[in-house]
Amino acid sequence: MSLRRCQMEGMNAYITAAGAYLPGPPVGNDEIAARLGGVDARGDRLRRRILAANGIAKRHYALDAQGRTTELNEELAANALHAALDERGLGAADLDMLATATTQGDLLVPGFASMVHGRLGGGPMQVLSAAGVCSSSLAALDAAVAKVRLGDRRRAAVVGSELSSRWLRSSRFNGGGDGDAHFLRWMLSDGAGAVLVEGRPRPDRPSLRVDWVRTVSLAHAHPVCMRAGMGEGAAPVAGRTWQDMGSAAAAEQAGMMLLRQDTSALGALAEAGLREFQALAREGLIDLGKLDHVLCHYSTNAFRDIVFDQLAAAGAQIDTGRWFSNLETRGNTGAASIFIALEECWRTGRFEPGQTVLLAVPESGRFSFGFAHLTCVDGSAEEDPTVVPVAAPVAAQEVAPVVARVEPRSGSIRDRLDAVWQEFEQRLDQVPVMRRLSEGTATLEDYRRLLFNLRQQVADGARWISRAASNFSVDLFDLRSAAIGHAAEEHRDFMMIERDYAACGGSIEDIRAGEKNIGSEALSAYMFHTASQPEPIGLLGAMFIIEGLGTGKASGWAARFKATLGLRDDQVSFLAYHGEADDDHFAKLQAILGSPRIDAAAADAIVKTAKTVARLYALQLEELDHV
Repeated sequence: MSLRRCQMEGMNAYITAAGAYLPGPPVGNDEIAARLGGVDARGDRLRRRILAANGIAKRHYALDAQGRTTELNEELAANALHAALDERGLGAADLDMLATATTQGDLLVPGFASMVHGRLGGGPMQVLSAAGVCSSSLAALDAAVAKVRLGDRRRAAVVGSELSSRWLRSSRFNGGGDGDAHFLRWMLSDGAGAVLVEGRPRPDRPSLRVDWVRTVSLAHAHPVCMRAGMGEGAAPVAGRTWQDMGSAAAAEQAGMMLLRQDTSALGALAEAGLREFQALAREGLIDLGKLDHVLCHYSTNAFRDIVFDQLAAAGAQIDTGRWFSNLETRGNTGAASIFIALEECWRTGRFEPGQTVLLAVPESGRFSFGFAHLTCVDGSAEEDPTVVPVAAPVAAQEVAPVVARVEPRSGSIRDRLDAVWQEFEQRLDQVPVMRRLSEGTATLEDYRRLLFNLRQQVADGARWISRAASNFSVDLFDLRSAAIGHAAEEHRDFMMIERDYAACGGSIEDIRAGEKNIGSEALSAYMFHTASQPEPIGLLGAMFIIEGLGTGKASGWAARFKATLGLRDDQVSFLAYHGEADDDHFAKLQAILGSPRIDAAAADAIVKTAKTVARLYALQLEELDHV
C-alpha cells in the first residue's frame, strides 16, 4: 500500500511485541533499608507502615549493595527495547520511530529519546521524548499509534523507563525530609517496559489492535501533587525553583531535590480517575461488562480496593479475576509500570483472540490520566486495515455515577473503619478553612482561629482518656494500660498549641480563657459521656479518627500553613509533632483492632463511635467560620 493511500484511507495500529527489563536481583522488603540507607527509628516505622499498605513484596534497583548506581536510565530503556525487538525477530534498524517516556532522564539535555536512540543504535528515525510521570507512557504510545495509523511511520517502538532509586538514596535526605518525601522512598523502584507498534498484526502469533488511546490532564482543577525542584508550597514561585538557587548544592540544601508526594491528595486522585472512566463509558468507548482484562497501574493496593468498592457501589462491579497487576512482584516503576505489566501478560499468553484489554494509568503529578483499549486479534486472520473499531455505545443507565459513600466489600472492622474514614475525608474537603488551605488562600487569622478552637478540645483529651481507663475492668486490663499510657503522652498537648498561638501573635491569656465552639462542645460532651460507660471499648473508634488525623493529615496541614503563610517551625510545632508521634500511636491502635478481643459487638460500637466523632470533629472545624 502506498504512503498516499495510507494517508487517505487510514490504518489500524497493532502492538506486535513487548519487552521488559528489571535491573539486578529482586529486593525484598527487609533489604530495602540497607540498599537505600539512612533509616532511623521513625523512618523505619514509616517504612513498615507504607509497605504494609502498598502490598509490594519485591522490586528492583539499579543499585549495588553499597548503594552505587550500576546502570543508566537509557540503558534500562535500551535493554527493554532489545527484549521486544528480539521477541519479534527484528533489530533496531527496522524501526523508523522511537517514543520514550520517563520522569527524569540521566541528563538535563538532550532529550531522553535522543539518548536512548544513541544507546539503541539502528538507522535514522523520528524520536519523541514524552515528559511527565506515570501516564507519559500512554502519551508516548498515543503518538506512535497516530503516526502508524497515518501511514507516516511503518514500525514504531515505545518505551517507558524509570531509574527512581537515584532520588531515594539517603544522601539526598541529609538526615531530613518530610513525610511526603519519605513516603516515596518505599514506593518507587527501577525498570523499563517496551512495545512495538506496526500497521499490521504479526503473522506468527496474536497481536493487540489499538482501538483507541485517551489522555487527559486535570491540572486546571488541582495543585501540584508529586513534584521535585521546588519548595514546599503547592505551586512554583518565580525565583524559587531549583534553577534559581545559584547552585545545585544550594537547591539540594533547600530540600528542592527531594521527590515529594502530597499523600493527602491521593484519595481525590482515585475519585477523579473513576470519573474519567465513567466519561469514557458514556462516550461508548468502554463496556465494563465486555472487558476481558483490565491492567491498571497504581502505587498501592489501597487504590485497587477503592476502585473495586466504588465500581460496586455504582452498580458496575468488575470480576476481580479480570484484573491484572504485578505491583507486588515488580514494584511501582512509574512510567514503565503499565508496559512491564503488559509484557508479563504477553509473555505468559494471558490474552486470547477476540478478548479486549483496558490499560489505565493515573498520574499524581498534577492529576493526569491515560487509558487505552486493545483487542487481541489472530495474526493468521487478515483484518481490514482501514477499520478502527470502538466499543458499542453503552446505555446511560448502565453507568451509574459513583456515589461518595463507599460500602466495604467485607464486614471486617478495618474495612468498615476505612469506609468511615473515606466519608470523613470527603467531609473535611468541604470545610471552608480546609478548602482555603488546599487552595493556598488560608490566612494567618484562619490558622490562629484553628489553634484557638483546637486548644479547647485538646485540653479535654487527656481527661476523657483517663476517665475511659478508669471504666475498663480487669478483663480489659491491656486496654486500660494503653489508655493510661496514652493519657500521659497527651496531657500537655494543649500547651504546645498555646505556644504556637503565641508565636503567631496571639495572646496566651485569650486562648486560655477561650470557650469551645458548638462543634467542640458537642464533641467533648460525647467523648466524656462515652468514656463514662462501663467497658468503653467504642472509644477505639474515636482514637481511630483523631489519631488518623495526626498520622494522615497533620504533617500536610503543617507544611501547607508554613508554605502559604511563611511560618517558622516553632509556629506549627503542634501539627508537625502529631504528624510524627501519631504514627506510633496509630500502629498500636491497629494492633488492638486486629486482636481477637474485638468481637462483633465491640466492632459495632467502635464503628458507631468513629462515625459520630468524625461528624462532630468536622462540625468543630466548620464552626471556625461562625465564631
